[in-house]
Amino acid sequence: MLRDAGQPLHTILRAPHHGVELANHVSEAAEAVAEAVLPAAPFVTRGPRLNWAAKRGLDITVSATALFLLLPLMLLIAGLIYAGDHKSPIFRHMRLGRDGRRFGCLKFRSMVTDGDAVLAAHLAANPRARAEWEATHKLSDDPRITTIGHVLRKTSLDELPQLWNVLRGEMSLVGPRPIVPAEVVRYGRAFPTCFAVPPGVTGLWQVSGRSDTTYRERVALDLDYATRWSLRRDLAIMIRTVPAVLAQRGSR
Repeated sequence: MLRDAGQPLHTILRAPHHGVELANHVSEAAEAVAEAVLPAAPFVTRGPRLNWAAKRGLDITVSATALFLLLPLMLLIAGLIYAGDHKSPIFRHMRLGRDGRRFGCLKFRSMVTDGDAVLAAHLAANPRARAEWEATHKLSDDPRITTIGHVLRKTSLDELPQLWNVLRGEMSLVGPRPIVPAEVVRYGRAFPTCFAVPPGVTGLWQVSGRSDTTYRERVALDLDYATRWSLRRDLAIMIRTVPAVLAQRGSR
């Protein structure tokens, strides 16, 4: 089942009578769109190069300005994290970006430093949590998150260091969220198309419910963005991000 050419995919996702059917056909839709709309051309050559240059220009301008203006706040957050356990306030995690390239995605550390061990013990002792993790790669009640980490994640302040990733060209202001290698299988045939564009600090998924959506819906949203990208749409998503963050919709 493919949507009408002019109908945004995120509007279909909100329609109850289409949601289940769409979820069951994400992989097929991904393959069809990839073959029919975006054959094998790299992202830079898709559409006018001027649009790509404008997107990169916007990324550099906004990220550099934001880093300068937000430096006092970022130093304060770093100090509060360090005061909690005297460990590094910055967390660098290996993620997959555009075309599957690995890069160190930066975040303010919101979890304990032995998070992997804590997670493994928690999942082993809690079948319900294990099922939730396997379904969404997230936990509604995550024992790894610190006290200040809860605040940072609720307000999305933990993602401010990613402005440096944007300035370096590893990310964009808007795009699919970068993922870990274990999540590639969840994207299936949609992965090459979804990540033919740079990953973003914000994106269609973040303003469409974030963690309140299923993973299949997340893939569908990323696919919709990657196949219908435009600078105008990026600006619209950036504007929609402000109320989404303030309302803390889907944040965990």
